[in-house]
Amino acid sequence: MKAAVLYELDTPLKVEDVDLDGPKSREVRVKIAANGVCHSDYSVIHGVLRSRLPVVLGHEGAGIVEEIGPDVDLVKPGDHVVLSFAPYCGHCYYCAIGRPVLCVNMRLTMGKGTLLDGTCRLKKDGKEIHHMAGLSSFAQYAVVPEVSCIKIPDDVPLDKACLVGCGVMTGVGAAINTAKVEPGSSTVVIGCGGVGLNVIQGCALAGAGTIIAVDLMDNKLEYAKEFGATHTINPSREDVVKTVRSLTEKRGADYAFEVIGLGRTIEQAYACARQGGTTIVVGAPSREDTVTIPASSLLTEKIIKGSVYGSC
Repeated sequence: MKAAVLYELDTPLKVEDVDLDGPKSREVRVKIAANGVCHSDYSVIHGVLRSRLPVVLGHEGAGIVEEIGPDVDLVKPGDHVVLSFAPYCGHCYYCAIGRPVLCVNMRLTMGKGTLLDGTCRLKKDGKEIHHMAGLSSFAQYAVVPEVSCIKIPDDVPLDKACLVGCGVMTGVGAAINTAKVEPGSSTVVIGCGGVGLNVIQGCALAGAGTIIAVDLMDNKLEYAKEFGATHTINPSREDVVKTVRSLTEKRGADYAFEVIGLGRTIEQAYACARQGGTTIVVGAPSREDTVTIPASSLLTEKIIKGSVYGSC
C-alpha cells in the first residue's frame, strides 16, 4: 500500500509503497477514506513532538473496516469508523479509576511508536516502520486496536467525520469535559486554528456568555466568529490581557484556554484568567519549553490544568 513516511526530521514525507501486516487479536484493518492534517503531525516532522523514526504519520482519520482479527467484538467489516488516537488497555491504574485518556499503556505505546502489544505492523524492505499514535493514518490502510475504532452511522461523510478524531474532540472536549464551562461564563481562547475553533465551539455549546478569540491572523478571527466568538483580539494591534479585562468588568476571564503550545502564550492565558479562574492548556508544547507564573498569584486560588484529547 501507499503511505507517507518520515525518515528524518525536517525533511519532506516520502509517499511510497510499504508492507502492512494483518490484524492480530483485538485488532482491525481499516481502509482509510480521509484524514485531517493536524499541527501535531507537523510538530513530529520538526521534532517538537518526539517520535521514533522512520514513522508513518497521521492520527486524525476515518474509514471503513475491511478485516478484523481474532476476538474482535466492537466492530465488523463494513462498519464506518472514526479513529481514536487514545486506545486504552482497560486494566491499568488510570483505566481502573475511570480515566482511560491517561492510560499508562497507551502512553507507552505512543512513546515506542508501536501498537498496544508493543510491536509494529508496518515494514519496508523487511525493516520496521513505526506508528504515530497507534494509528498511522496517512496511508491507504491502517491496522489499529479495535478500541481505536469508534463506529458512526454510514451516512456521515467520512471527510468530515475524520476531524472528530482529533480536532473536534480535543477542542470541544477541553471546554465541556476538562473545564466544564458554565452557562453565562466568560472565556478567552488563545489560538484559533482547528483545535482552537473547536474550543470556541465547545464554549458556545456550553452556553458561555462571553467568548473572546485571540489570534494574529484576521482570517482565523473571522472563522472564530462563525464558531461562536463574541469578541476578537489581534495581539499585533491590542494588548491581550488589558483587552480581556476590559471585556470582563476588569476581572479577567472565568476560563482561559491556550491552544498553541508555547510557554509564553500559556503564561498569557494564565494572566487573562480572573482570581479563582481556570487556565486550561490544550496546545502541545515541546518537552524543553517551560512556564513561569508569579507564586503569589496562587494565593488568589487561580487554577492551571492540562487537557489531553479533551479529557475524552
